[in-house]
Amino acid sequence: MRTIAEKPSPNRQEAALPDPPAPAYAPLARHLPWAWAAALCLLYATVAVRRHLLLRTTGYDLGIFEQAVRAYAELRAPVVPLRGEGFNLLGDHFHPLLAVLAPLYRLAPSPLTLLVAQSALLALAAVPLVRWALRVVGRRGAHAIAVGYGLSWGIASAAAFDFHEVALAVPLLAFALEALGRRRWRAAVAWAAPLLLVKEDLGLTLAAIGAYVAWKGPRRLGIATAAAGVLGSFLQIKVLLPALAPTGGYVHGGNLAAGHDSLLSALAHAPLDLLRPEIKATMLVLVFAPSALLALRSPLALIALPTLGWRLASENGFHWGTAFHYSAVLMPVVFAGLLDVLGRENNRRNVRAALATVLAVTAALVPSFPLAQVAQRATWRTTGHVEAARALLARIPDGATVAASNRLAPQLTSRCTVVLFPTFPVAGRLYEPGRKDLPPPTAEWIVHDAEAPEAWPYPKGHWPYPLEQQRAELRAARERHGYEVVAVRDGITLLHRTPAPRPTATGPAPRPTGPARPHTDPSGPRPAPARP
Repeated sequence: MRTIAEKPSPNRQEAALPDPPAPAYAPLARHLPWAWAAALCLLYATVAVRRHLLLRTTGYDLGIFEQAVRAYAELRAPVVPLRGEGFNLLGDHFHPLLAVLAPLYRLAPSPLTLLVAQSALLALAAVPLVRWALRVVGRRGAHAIAVGYGLSWGIASAAAFDFHEVALAVPLLAFALEALGRRRWRAAVAWAAPLLLVKEDLGLTLAAIGAYVAWKGPRRLGIATAAAGVLGSFLQIKVLLPALAPTGGYVHGGNLAAGHDSLLSALAHAPLDLLRPEIKATMLVLVFAPSALLALRSPLALIALPTLGWRLASENGFHWGTAFHYSAVLMPVVFAGLLDVLGRENNRRNVRAALATVLAVTAALVPSFPLAQVAQRATWRTTGHVEAARALLARIPDGATVAASNRLAPQLTSRCTVVLFPTFPVAGRLYEPGRKDLPPPTAEWIVHDAEAPEAWPYPKGHWPYPLEQQRAELRAARERHGYEVVAVRDGITLLHRTPAPRPTATGPAPRPTGPARPHTDPSGPRPAPARP
């Protein structure tokens, strides 16, 4: 393996590393990173699209983000009915960079557009990593890095759970980290700067990149970058988000609420609280496991500290585990750290052993995470329940207002105005699942699924309220709020609000004296009892 001497310049700025001489397979090498990105994009999109077609995506979160991107595509503010009446999503998380997806959505208004775009963004991060690997570990090693990153659990968990804004950050970080590895400091800062527009906590990641630049490269550039990152996150959390949120505060601030009676007690318990419960320690090990823990030997691993820090300090248990999208931004950091270590290793046998370990860890973890769904028979089988849902949803006209179950909501958000049934959140409160006094529904249509969905990463069950409470709200819609049953199939109930009676020449029309009687869907079997 070639090594290049590192010589700091007189002004303390280390010179950028030159490109090595082109190898004999240079034409193939130029296309290899993009070929891997295309293959990974196809894999991610296959899993994501099949999940949506099987009703495994959710209103929280795919429906929410589709409503926001749809608003941008229609040149409106990102007001999202699923998050509450008049709720501007920029008051939830600060992610104006989402607007770059609006032209794509304008061309293809569908939730599948967001899922495929996310797949492409996650796969795009492989390009700089594989390109870096070609320089330091050769073609075979580059294949190993592509497999390790592409099948890593952090990326898999994001690719197979709806859509999230952090998908925009993953390739930005990967290109920034490659530039850091080559000591192209200005390029690294340029790639990292848009992180401020992806999510409010990523300003701290930008600050960590600035600190690395100040340490290894031009001090002024690094300090300015770090200051911009910290100031950006501070202004977003303290000024912009409260100004845009209907509640007038940072919606997610409660996740970092103190768990102790005093500041002194909180400081004393902080070291242990960061690793309690034990799921936090497990998550920390698994974050660096795809690199065979070698990334911990690289100073680039420090760039993961802001994300790990807020997750460990959070009171939200979802932030501690390996599900959802929270670890996606960590995977480029982990593999950049691995490549940094391997690039400084002179013993080729050690490099081969490290890459073999990376592949072994990857193979061991893949079955436990959602990319394995591509090999499961259930992924390719459309059930009668899914077909029944599609038939009933097709009866809702475009442009209607609909209150839908969480798994049905994203099937409608491209053509209807959708809220969650039963009403959630209530009075601006994000999480209040035990609430009983829910406001009455106001949508024209209600579609409710009584079947407990089977969809990673949630446990099987009903959300946001127990099935008994949802059924009670469904009865109230019929008996007290003027809805009639249009159809019932396989536990899915479709309701429509009874039109207001029109006055006649001799007087007002008589009002109904009792609840509407349900009738069956003429295009399907007789109604079956709802499943618990």
